[in-house]
Parts: sequence; C-alpha cells; structure tokens
Amino acid sequence: MRQRKHFLRLALPLLFGLTLGPACTKQGQEVEERPSSPIPEIPGWQLVWHDEFEGDRIDPTRWEHEVNARGGGNNELQYYTARRENAYVQNGRLVIRALKERYTGPEGTREYTSARLRTKHKGDWRYGRFDIRARLPRGKGLWPAIWMLPTDNVYGGWAASGEIDIMELVGDRPNQVFGTLHYGGEYPNNRHSGATFTLPLSEGTFNDAFHLFTLEWDTTEFRWYVDGFLYQTQNSWYTDNAPYPAPFDQRFHLILNVAVGGNLPGNPDASTEFPQVMEVDYVRVYQKVE
Repeated sequence: MRQRKHFLRLALPLLFGLTLGPACTKQGQEVEERPSSPIPEIPGWQLVWHDEFEGDRIDPTRWEHEVNARGGGNNELQYYTARRENAYVQNGRLVIRALKERYTGPEGTREYTSARLRTKHKGDWRYGRFDIRARLPRGKGLWPAIWMLPTDNVYGGWAASGEIDIMELVGDRPNQVFGTLHYGGEYPNNRHSGATFTLPLSEGTFNDAFHLFTLEWDTTEFRWYVDGFLYQTQNSWYTDNAPYPAPFDQRFHLILNVAVGGNLPGNPDASTEFPQVMEVDYVRVYQKVE
C-alpha cells in the first residue's frame, strides 16, 4: 500500500484465520453467491498456487492474519483482527469486512475494525502472473489493497527491498484503481512510480461488479492489467544497495486488506456507510512454462 512511502514498516503479530462469518453485511454490501467453475488454462503459464475459497473457513495453510492497531505507518484508524466478523469465507468467496465499531485489544482502542491477510512463508514467489478477481468497497475513507512485500528484506528496510502494489483504490474514487512500485533507498530516500486505470462510465464502479486484477512480473518488467486490458508497464527501478534488477529479484508474498482512514484516503465521514466489504472470488498464481 502507498503508505510505506511515508514510514517504515513495523513487525506485526500473527494469528490464524477463523471460520464462517455473518450471512450478510447488514447495512452495507451483501455478499453474492457464485457457482464454482473449472480453472481455465493460460497458454505459456503453469498454475502453481491458488485459493478458490470453496471451503468453510480461511485456509490456515495459505493465509495468516496480521493483527495490530498500529495504523500501518500511515495514520489508519482500524484495528486489524482475526475475528470472523472481519474476515471469513462464504459462498465461495473470501470476505474482508470493515466495521464501524469500538474495539479494544492489546494495542488499544479503535473506532473501526477490519482484516489483513498475507501468504508469507505459505506462498512466496519470485516472478510470475498473479490473478485476483475481486469486488471492492466504496465510500470516503475506505482503502482496499492487493499488494506484495518482500519475504526477506535482503536489501534493507522499506523501500530498499521493494514493494509491489497490484491494486489500490481510494473509496471516494470508486471507478479508479492504481498500481505502483516502491523502491530506491530506505525511508526517507524511497521512490515510487505507477499509473491509474479508470473504468468507463458505462461500466460503473469497482463496487458494482467483480473485476480481474492481474500483474505479470518477470526479470526486467512488470505489467498491470484490469480485465485483461494492459494499462501499465514498468521496467525501470533500482535499490541503493545492489545492481539492477534488484530489489525485484527476490521472493515476495501477497497481502489482501481493507484499511480505514489514513493519509491517502482521508477519514470516513457521514456519507460513508458501514459495513463495507472486499470480496475475493479467487487468487491464482502462475509461473512461466520453461
């Protein structure tokens, strides 16, 4: 997420995922049902890891919760929990659910809760294609993200070891997503580069329907797609501590989360409805066929 351009990342305590969550989101978005379907083959790519969310719980062999109230180094307002109220599997989808509620945990009291899941040490990759089909929340102060961090900070602290943002959305701009690379030196000598993709007016918003977010990553290039449309290519980056193509020559892991508030989206206001959810239909990781 874009906040690491402002602050260093902190270590986070971990808890495993829990089981089924609520049947619907009540005041906010309802979770839609979807039929299961076979995974299509993609020429030139081999499926190496995936989660179709077809069980009755978040799979602890694939995902772990990050639990904290530290604001992501970005003044976010949520307490990330491992409760079923904030993250669960239902109707063949992962649901990450942001709530407006007072919650007290070991790190204090917050007025919002949400969830953040990662694949660290359960799914770590160097290069590949990453397909995530999701429907996103909307509303001022909401900040859903699909992104990657290095499993080992080989080249130093953030952002010298890199960060890959596959998709981020600012909730009061619900028809626009952006993809970003973070690199360079450790904060405050970090750099970033990226681009935005805007849905045509005729297609509504990213809250209205599911969309496929794809990143292709190889030794010298990143490519970002929405629904198969290539909207950005990057092939120029650096780290202060090693030659090109570092830092993006190491293993990275996936992160899925919905933040509330913070430096980028601003805080929720009276127009923001809760609960809000990010629904994830599937996560699929491919690597090039040799």
